Amino acid sequence: MHGVLREQQFCLARHLRDPERHAPPVGLEARRLRLYRELLYGGIEALLAGSFPVLRKTMGDQRWHARVHDFYARYRCRSPLFTKVADAFVDYLQGIEPDTPWQQELAHYELIESQLYLSDAQDPQHDPHGDLLQGEPLLSSTACVLAYRWPVERIGPAYQPLEAPAFPTLLLVFRDAALQVRFARLSPMAYRLLTQVKGNGRERLQALAADLQEGLALLENLREQGAVIGTR
Repeated sequence: MHGVLREQQFCLARHLRDPERHAPPVGLEARRLRLYRELLYGGIEALLAGSFPVLRKTMGDQRWHARVHDFYARYRCRSPLFTKVADAFVDYLQGIEPDTPWQQELAHYELIESQLYLSDAQDPQHDPHGDLLQGEPLLSSTACVLAYRWPVERIGPAYQPLEAPAFPTLLLVFRDAALQVRFARLSPMAYRLLTQVKGNGRERLQALAADLQEGLALLENLREQGAVIGTR
Protein backbone atom coordinates (compact mmCIF):
# COMPACT_ATOMS: atom_id res chain seq x y z
CA MET A 1 0.00 0.00 0.00
CA HIS A 2 2.84 2.35 0.87
CA GLY A 3 4.44 1.72 -2.52
CA VAL A 4 1.18 2.37 -4.36
CA LEU A 5 0.65 5.71 -2.55
CA ARG A 6 4.22 6.73 -3.24
CA GLU A 7 3.85 5.98 -6.96
CA GLN A 8 0.58 7.96 -7.06
CA GLN A 9 2.31 10.93 -5.46
CA PHE A 10 5.18 10.81 -7.93
CA CYS A 11 2.76 10.43 -10.80
CA LEU A 12 0.82 13.50 -9.66
CA ALA A 13 4.00 15.52 -9.12
CA ARG A 14 5.31 14.64 -12.58
CA HIS A 15 2.01 15.70 -14.14
CA LEU A 16 1.81 18.99 -12.23
CA ARG A 17 5.35 19.90 -13.25
CA ASP A 18 5.07 18.85 -16.90
CA PRO A 19 1.50 18.00 -17.94
CA GLU A 20 2.39 17.79 -21.65
CA ARG A 21 4.75 14.85 -21.07
CA HIS A 22 3.17 13.10 -18.07
CA ALA A 23 -0.40 11.87 -17.67
CA PRO A 24 -2.14 12.43 -14.32
CA PRO A 25 -3.08 9.63 -11.91
CA VAL A 26 -6.23 7.81 -12.93
CA GLY A 27 -9.46 9.06 -11.38
CA LEU A 28 -8.59 12.67 -10.60
CA GLU A 29 -10.99 15.33 -11.85
CA ALA A 30 -9.58 17.49 -14.66
CA ARG A 31 -10.88 20.70 -13.09
CA ARG A 32 -9.03 20.04 -9.84
CA LEU A 33 -5.86 19.10 -11.67
CA ARG A 34 -5.98 22.37 -13.59
CA LEU A 35 -6.41 24.30 -10.35
CA TYR A 36 -3.38 22.59 -8.78
CA ARG A 37 -1.29 23.24 -11.89
CA GLU A 38 -2.18 26.92 -11.92
CA LEU A 39 -1.58 27.41 -8.19
CA LEU A 40 1.78 25.65 -8.08
CA TYR A 41 3.16 27.20 -11.25
CA GLY A 42 1.82 30.61 -10.24
CA GLY A 43 3.62 30.42 -6.91
CA ILE A 44 6.97 29.61 -8.51
CA GLU A 45 6.53 32.21 -11.25
CA ALA A 46 5.65 34.93 -8.73
CA LEU A 47 8.76 34.13 -6.67
CA LEU A 48 10.98 34.35 -9.73
CA ALA A 49 9.31 37.49 -11.08
CA GLY A 50 9.94 39.18 -7.74
CA SER A 51 13.59 38.12 -7.73
CA PHE A 52 14.31 39.01 -11.38
CA PRO A 53 12.07 41.99 -12.24
CA VAL A 54 14.36 43.45 -14.91
CA LEU A 55 14.96 40.09 -16.57
CA ARG A 56 11.24 39.37 -16.54
CA LYS A 57 10.30 42.72 -18.15
CA THR A 58 13.13 42.56 -20.68
CA MET A 59 12.36 39.05 -21.87
CA GLY A 60 8.65 39.75 -22.30
CA ASP A 61 5.72 37.50 -21.42
CA GLN A 62 6.19 34.76 -24.00
CA ARG A 63 9.90 34.10 -23.49
CA TRP A 64 9.68 34.55 -19.74
CA HIS A 65 6.87 32.05 -19.20
CA ALA A 66 8.43 29.55 -21.59
CA ARG A 67 11.67 29.72 -19.61
CA VAL A 68 9.94 29.44 -16.22
CA HIS A 69 7.82 26.52 -17.44
CA ASP A 70 10.95 24.70 -18.58
CA PHE A 71 12.70 25.39 -15.26
CA TYR A 72 9.63 24.20 -13.34
CA ALA A 73 9.34 21.03 -15.41
CA ARG A 74 12.96 19.94 -15.70
CA TYR A 75 15.18 21.43 -13.00
CA ARG A 76 15.63 19.43 -9.80
CA CYS A 77 16.03 21.74 -6.82
CA ARG A 78 18.15 20.40 -3.97
CA SER A 79 16.73 22.69 -1.31
CA PRO A 80 13.11 22.78 -0.08
CA LEU A 81 13.44 26.46 0.91
CA PHE A 82 11.52 29.03 -1.11
CA THR A 83 14.36 31.49 -0.47
CA LYS A 84 16.63 29.27 -2.59
CA VAL A 85 14.41 29.21 -5.69
CA ALA A 86 16.17 32.23 -7.21
CA ASP A 87 19.58 30.57 -6.71
CA ALA A 88 18.25 27.44 -8.38
CA PHE A 89 16.96 29.45 -11.35
CA VAL A 90 20.38 31.06 -11.90
CA ASP A 91 21.98 27.61 -11.72
CA TYR A 92 19.42 26.32 -14.23
CA LEU A 93 20.27 29.16 -16.63
CA GLN A 94 23.93 28.13 -16.64
CA GLY A 95 23.01 24.77 -18.18
CA ILE A 96 20.77 25.86 -21.05
CA GLU A 97 21.13 27.65 -24.36
CA PRO A 98 20.22 31.22 -23.32
CA ASP A 99 17.45 33.19 -25.00
CA THR A 100 19.76 36.21 -25.12
CA PRO A 101 23.56 36.42 -24.79
CA TRP A 102 23.33 38.52 -21.59
CA GLN A 103 20.55 36.55 -19.90
CA GLN A 104 22.74 34.55 -17.54
CA GLU A 105 24.76 37.54 -16.35
CA LEU A 106 21.71 39.75 -15.84
CA ALA A 107 20.07 37.02 -13.76
CA HIS A 108 23.21 36.63 -11.64
CA TYR A 109 23.40 40.40 -11.09
CA GLU A 110 19.77 40.55 -9.94
CA LEU A 111 20.35 37.56 -7.66
CA ILE A 112 23.27 39.35 -5.98
CA GLU A 113 21.12 42.46 -5.50
CA SER A 114 18.42 40.36 -3.85
CA GLN A 115 20.89 38.50 -1.63
CA LEU A 116 22.50 41.71 -0.42
CA TYR A 117 19.12 43.28 0.31
CA LEU A 118 18.03 40.29 2.42
CA SER A 119 21.41 39.54 4.00
CA ASP A 120 21.71 39.41 7.78
CA ALA A 121 25.51 39.00 7.67
CA GLN A 122 27.41 40.83 10.39
CA ASP A 123 30.52 42.89 9.69
CA PRO A 124 33.72 41.66 11.37
CA GLN A 125 35.34 43.75 14.07
CA HIS A 126 36.88 46.86 12.55
CA ASP A 127 37.88 50.45 13.16
CA PRO A 128 35.39 52.65 11.28
CA HIS A 129 37.77 55.62 11.50
CA GLY A 130 40.95 53.69 10.72
CA ASP A 131 43.67 55.08 8.44
CA LEU A 132 42.96 53.57 5.03
CA LEU A 133 46.59 53.83 3.96
CA GLN A 134 48.20 52.47 7.13
CA GLY A 135 45.46 49.91 7.84
CA GLU A 136 43.82 47.20 5.75
CA PRO A 137 40.65 48.53 4.06
CA LEU A 138 37.67 46.32 4.79
CA LEU A 139 34.59 45.91 2.59
CA SER A 140 31.15 45.71 4.13
CA SER A 141 29.71 42.22 4.53
CA THR A 142 26.87 43.46 2.33
CA ALA A 143 29.13 44.53 -0.52
CA CYS A 144 30.23 42.50 -3.52
CA VAL A 145 32.75 43.23 -6.29
CA LEU A 146 31.60 41.84 -9.65
CA ALA A 147 32.92 41.56 -13.20
CA TYR A 148 30.68 40.90 -16.20
CA ARG A 149 31.08 40.70 -19.95
CA TRP A 150 27.81 42.60 -20.46
CA PRO A 151 26.69 45.98 -19.02
CA VAL A 152 24.11 44.34 -16.76
CA GLU A 153 23.27 47.50 -14.81
CA ARG A 154 22.04 49.16 -18.03
CA ILE A 155 20.14 46.29 -19.67
CA GLY A 156 16.36 46.59 -19.71
CA PRO A 157 13.40 46.70 -22.10
CA ALA A 158 14.81 49.78 -23.83
CA TYR A 159 18.41 48.54 -24.06
CA GLN A 160 19.17 45.00 -25.20
CA PRO A 161 22.66 44.89 -26.74
CA LEU A 162 23.57 42.31 -29.34
CA GLU A 163 27.34 42.63 -28.99
CA ALA A 164 29.34 42.78 -25.78
CA PRO A 165 31.45 45.91 -25.22
CA ALA A 166 35.18 45.74 -25.74
CA PHE A 167 35.81 46.13 -22.01
CA PRO A 168 34.20 44.26 -19.10
CA THR A 169 31.69 45.80 -16.74
CA LEU A 170 33.25 46.11 -13.28
CA LEU A 171 30.86 46.85 -10.44
CA LEU A 172 30.74 47.31 -6.70
CA VAL A 173 27.26 46.41 -5.44
CA PHE A 174 26.48 47.21 -1.82
CA ARG A 175 23.72 47.91 0.68
CA ASP A 176 23.92 51.35 2.23
CA ALA A 177 22.92 52.59 5.69
CA ALA A 178 19.35 53.19 4.47
CA LEU A 179 19.15 49.49 3.49
CA GLN A 180 19.06 50.36 -0.20
CA VAL A 181 21.12 48.29 -2.64
CA ARG A 182 23.28 50.50 -4.82
CA PHE A 183 26.01 49.98 -7.39
CA ALA A 184 29.10 51.87 -8.44
CA ARG A 185 31.07 51.43 -11.64
CA LEU A 186 34.71 50.56 -10.96
CA SER A 187 37.79 51.41 -12.96
CA PRO A 188 40.19 48.51 -13.62
CA MET A 189 42.51 49.96 -10.97
CA ALA A 190 39.74 50.16 -8.39
CA TYR A 191 38.62 46.62 -9.20
CA ARG A 192 42.13 45.26 -8.70
CA LEU A 193 42.56 47.33 -5.54
CA LEU A 194 39.48 45.71 -3.99
CA THR A 195 40.01 42.15 -5.21
CA GLN A 196 43.46 41.22 -6.39
CA VAL A 197 46.07 42.67 -4.03
CA LYS A 198 46.53 42.29 -0.28
CA GLY A 199 48.05 44.37 2.49
CA ASN A 200 47.29 47.81 3.83
CA GLY A 201 46.03 50.58 1.59
CA ARG A 202 49.47 51.98 0.84
CA GLU A 203 50.87 48.54 -0.10
CA ARG A 204 47.93 47.81 -2.34
CA LEU A 205 48.22 51.10 -4.19
CA GLN A 206 51.98 50.78 -4.55
CA ALA A 207 51.57 47.27 -5.96
CA LEU A 208 49.27 48.74 -8.61
CA ALA A 209 51.62 51.67 -9.27
CA ALA A 210 48.67 53.92 -8.44
CA ASP A 211 48.76 57.47 -7.17
CA LEU A 212 48.45 57.37 -3.37
CA GLN A 213 46.28 60.46 -3.05
CA GLU A 214 43.97 59.38 -5.83
CA GLY A 215 43.68 55.90 -4.33
CA LEU A 216 43.06 57.28 -0.84
CA ALA A 217 40.31 59.54 -2.20
CA LEU A 218 38.67 56.52 -3.80
CA LEU A 219 38.76 54.54 -0.55
CA GLU A 220 37.46 57.48 1.48
CA ASN A 221 34.61 57.94 -0.97
CA LEU A 222 33.68 54.26 -0.64
CA ARG A 223 33.78 54.63 3.14
CA GLU A 224 31.42 57.60 2.98
CA GLN A 225 29.01 55.52 0.92
CA GLY A 226 29.21 52.59 3.36
CA ALA A 227 30.84 50.11 0.99
CA VAL A 228 34.16 50.26 2.86
CA ILE A 229 33.47 50.09 6.61
CA GLY A 230 36.93 51.04 7.83
CA THR A 231 40.09 49.03 8.56
CA ARG A 232 40.54 45.57 9.94
